[in-house]
Amino acid sequence: MNYNIYNNLFKENSMQEMILAEAYAKVHLPAKVVLAAVEKPGGGYNLITLEWFMRTSIAPPMFAISVGHSRFSHECLQENRFFNLIFPSPEMKALLSLAGSQSGRDIDKLNEGKVNYFPGKLHKLPIPVEAVSVFECEVVTQVKSGDHTIFVGEVKYCWGNEDKELLLYR
Repeated sequence: MNYNIYNNLFKENSMQEMILAEAYAKVHLPAKVVLAAVEKPGGGYNLITLEWFMRTSIAPPMFAISVGHSRFSHECLQENRFFNLIFPSPEMKALLSLAGSQSGRDIDKLNEGKVNYFPGKLHKLPIPVEAVSVFECEVVTQVKSGDHTIFVGEVKYCWGNEDKELLLYR
């Protein structure tokens, strides 16, 4: 590589090395956030707010969610291999805050959040009626990624609400 060209390009633009927190802050917001509904060991359901998720396959359709090892939902997913990926509407903003700040070990988030839902088809996990879309997934694999586990779920059933708009976190 011609380093003179590299040095000249570097001098001509404002691109500069940054620490991770500074660089990520430039692109972090607005962000899509989701909820994942999981089954608790011993019964009942839990919700977790997630920002780290993605579509991973078209055929078969799959989504991945990244869950911290210390989170109660991580324990839930290790025992019960299903999750509902819930794309929220603005009406669900308070529920996102609740689900992201309280542990399902301590409270029933669906009850505390006054969630109106019906049971899904795959594993009876909650389908909130105020959501934009919900994807019922069965975990097919998982990968440890530092202090998180990436759970990959194959989509079995999909739900959508034409009357709702997607919440973007700002």
